[in-house]
Amino acid sequence: MESPFLTEGLGRGLINLSELARQLQPQLETDLWKPVGQAAVVMALRRVAERLPQQEAAAHGELSLARKTGELTTRTDLTMYTFRYSENTYECHRRLLAEVAPRQGAFVSVTRGIHEVMVVCSRSLTSAIDEVFVTERQLARLESLNAVTLHLDPETFNMPGIYHGILKKLAWDKINLVNMICTHTELTILLEQRQTGAAIAVLSRLVAQ
Repeated sequence: MESPFLTEGLGRGLINLSELARQLQPQLETDLWKPVGQAAVVMALRRVAERLPQQEAAAHGELSLARKTGELTTRTDLTMYTFRYSENTYECHRRLLAEVAPRQGAFVSVTRGIHEVMVVCSRSLTSAIDEVFVTERQLARLESLNAVTLHLDPETFNMPGIYHGILKKLAWDKINLVNMICTHTELTILLEQRQTGAAIAVLSRLVAQ
């Protein structure tokens, strides 16, 4: 329960149970206040592993995606800025929206944190961002990013682990997420261009289930 990757490794039969038991033995003895045999730990792990495939299958069934709505949407050639939040942030945001409004097809997303503001935009808008936020402290800028949006069923908001089920599959394929943007029924992941194809392949398999 503390390590989802270890749980899945057990379910897939990828974990050396004897070695795992050896590593768990000291902690188990501390928790139980008595000696614990390694063989007993191996047997307990084997019993747990035998039950995991059914649990994993049930988890897949909870991954409810929006059907017949073009589940995957991609955007390419994006730039992500991070600025330090200041008293001028609201005015910068207002000016940015006014600047972007006439530009059809351009993409921009603004996310405000506690101390930082993230702006993700099409490359065609970078000059506008540089101008609007010229007085703000820029903390980071990443270019040549792509975005993949997965459309979820509206009822997924009350399903525990919905994002974990998606992100776990990406992590298993060693796909690094630069950032995430979530709305009520959309999960957008930002990636480096070189990993976009692999991410689309993983998410396409989810959509096809």
